[in-house]
Amino acid sequence: MPKFLVQRWHGMHIVWALVLIFILTIALAWYQWLLGLLGLALGGVVAVYGIFAEKAFRNDLNDYVLTLSHRIKSVGNDVIGQLPFGILIYNEDKEIQWHNAFIGTVVGRASIVGETLAAHFPVLQQLSAKDKDKDKDKEAVLEITIGSRVFELLTRANERIIYVVDITDRWTLKKRYDEEKLALGIVTMDNLEEVAQGMDEQQRALMLSKVTGEINEWALKYGLFLRRLSSDRYMVITNQITLKSLEQSRFELLDDVREITIEQKLPMTLSIGFASGAANVIELGHLVQGSLDIALGRGGDQAVVKFGQRQSFYGGKSNAVEKRTRVRARVIAHALRDLMKESDNIVIMGHKMPDMDAIGAAIGVLKAAQLYGKEAYIVLEGINPAIQRMMEMLKEDEKLAKRFVSPEQALGLIGKRSLAVVVDTHRATMVAEPRLLQGTERIVIVDHHRRSEEFIDEAVLVYMEPYASSTCELVTELLQYIHERVVLDVREATALLAGITVDTKSFAFRTGSRTFEAASFLRRNGADSVLIQRMLKEDLEEYIRKAEIIRNAETYHHCIAIAVADSGKQVPQLLIAQAADTLLNMTGIKASFVVGLRQDGLVGVSARSLGQINVQIVMERLGGGGHFTNAAAQLQGTVTEVAGKLKQVLQELEKEEGLFE
Repeated sequence: MPKFLVQRWHGMHIVWALVLIFILTIALAWYQWLLGLLGLALGGVVAVYGIFAEKAFRNDLNDYVLTLSHRIKSVGNDVIGQLPFGILIYNEDKEIQWHNAFIGTVVGRASIVGETLAAHFPVLQQLSAKDKDKDKDKEAVLEITIGSRVFELLTRANERIIYVVDITDRWTLKKRYDEEKLALGIVTMDNLEEVAQGMDEQQRALMLSKVTGEINEWALKYGLFLRRLSSDRYMVITNQITLKSLEQSRFELLDDVREITIEQKLPMTLSIGFASGAANVIELGHLVQGSLDIALGRGGDQAVVKFGQRQSFYGGKSNAVEKRTRVRARVIAHALRDLMKESDNIVIMGHKMPDMDAIGAAIGVLKAAQLYGKEAYIVLEGINPAIQRMMEMLKEDEKLAKRFVSPEQALGLIGKRSLAVVVDTHRATMVAEPRLLQGTERIVIVDHHRRSEEFIDEAVLVYMEPYASSTCELVTELLQYIHERVVLDVREATALLAGITVDTKSFAFRTGSRTFEAASFLRRNGADSVLIQRMLKEDLEEYIRKAEIIRNAETYHHCIAIAVADSGKQVPQLLIAQAADTLLNMTGIKASFVVGLRQDGLVGVSARSLGQINVQIVMERLGGGGHFTNAAAQLQGTVTEVAGKLKQVLQELEKEEGLFE
């Protein structure tokens, strides 16, 4: 028992002794005053002793309390100092007021008291004055790397305390887990049959040996597991860290294979699809097949990587190769015929601000539906200058004119058993009325554009051929197989031929043998080329406006022409496209870009090239798309801002892929 407690016990007894003495003194004084006086003296002695005992007790108590506080404080300091995480206290000015020893080991200094948080933990600058308007009790968790260690910072604004936890081991383990996740790929030869046509067995075997050797060397270089699935297809298994290395190399295999087969009339090209980050192997398999389909849908000679929610494109330096066989066209035509027969009615629509290719293709699909006695309608949101003359020609036929309906009317016609046919686009946001796609489960896509990230996934039938000059060319081929006897009237045939003429710039660009075969079929059915030339004539006023745009053009990187229209004037999309076509005819120009404010308030960009530069990937960076040599985009903002974004994208692509080489 502590000494001061013993003294306290004695003190209590002294008090009771004094009480007893005074009682006895009073009793004695009653009988004998001398004995009372003696008792009183004895009581005084005991009282003096009690006072000194109480004083000694209080002194001992104070000493004990002080000693105990010191010991507790020492133990507390030792515990806080030895904690396996850091504690830091700061004031309202973001200055450090106190921290434990762990913080010193983190920053490499014994004390940083009095210094600012930003000096040692820049990431904590997020704790700014704007946080005062937020929930003060909300915890913030941040990561910071100092040297070779990774730390997690936990802070609450109202307490002004930061806890620092070393998560290096956990972070390293997670990183290793992510890097070793499975990545699956498929490599396929795009045009093996086309390249090998006319070769004997020895030449074919030699060419395949070269390509196969190049693929095997590529697999060995990056440590890939390669398994041949067929004569023109390989499966690749690797992990995420190796896939990132492949992306950094921008899939050099594409260029290597093209270069070693350059002596052929048609160089061999590859398409590569990769995927990683899926929840399970089945989902991963679907993703990698989807990536390959996108690569093929964009014309081949490129790689598509699906990494979680991110989708990246690499390559695409050559134009799509025309398929010499029409087997696919026949199969698609028969499938489309069956869908039409099973449907109650058919709704056809192209993209917003339709051009002659979209209207002509819609007319062709309308004809196919009428051959089987089906009610069919074309959705048209309005007449723009690009199709004004064509619509004037079509409206001369009253029966044909009644087939055009507004988006609101089309919504009343669509049903679960209706067939929606989308022509000249494959993007849901680009169609004339996106809500029509939600009204039916039967959707068909016929398009000649290279596939973009956005796609109508609900489509039951997709016919996308990037090699085709136009959607009108594809529809013309389908018409020849969809019915035994197809007879087009003059307006229908002219509309289809007009779409081909516009998209090929009068058969100057993206024109293959099948393009002329389609044009020949249309001419046999009465297509009027003179009428097409009348539809394509320019007004003098429009020609002057186009000349003004071209006058403001500047050369960029010696081979790119960029023209920016007057920001205060609205320009029809057709005029922007025509200006880009004209600039491409200038000496030394490999690609042209024209930026102008459209009549709908968006800023339009039209891009053209002669085939040496892929303008599609440029427009995709701006949110648009198109073909290898013909692409466009529509953006929010001002003309000047969009022109600046365009130049920035061109600089990025030059650094990444050598766009101007």
